Amino acid sequence: MSRVKRGVVTKHRHKRLLKQCKGFWGQRKNVFKRAKETLMRAMAFSFVGRKLKKRDFRALFITRINAACRVYGVSYNRFIGALKKLNIELNRKMIAQIAVYDPSAFELLIKLAKTAIS
Repeated sequence: MSRVKRGVVTKHRHKRLLKQCKGFWGQRKNVFKRAKETLMRAMAFSFVGRKLKKRDFRALFITRINAACRVYGVSYNRFIGALKKLNIELNRKMIAQIAVYDPSAFELLIKLAKTAIS
């Protein structure tokens, strides 16, 4: 039976993982076992971070909309409720963008909301 030399695939996998660990400190960048542990932990944190980013931005959009609504004497929840009643399907990101960059268009939304409120 002929001899089989192994390790090419394993070496490729190890090198690929170690390349991802560039910049880590100490054994975390050049010892496969430590590097893999650290990388798995880093990936878990990055997954959670992406979810938290969505939460943080939604809170920012709501704060901006609320601040813009208060100028016209309307609270955030009444404004959003009125838009839902009028079937205006704009997400909070777009409403916040309109409030910041196009106040005249936002004023139209406020007027529409006020008609639905009263």
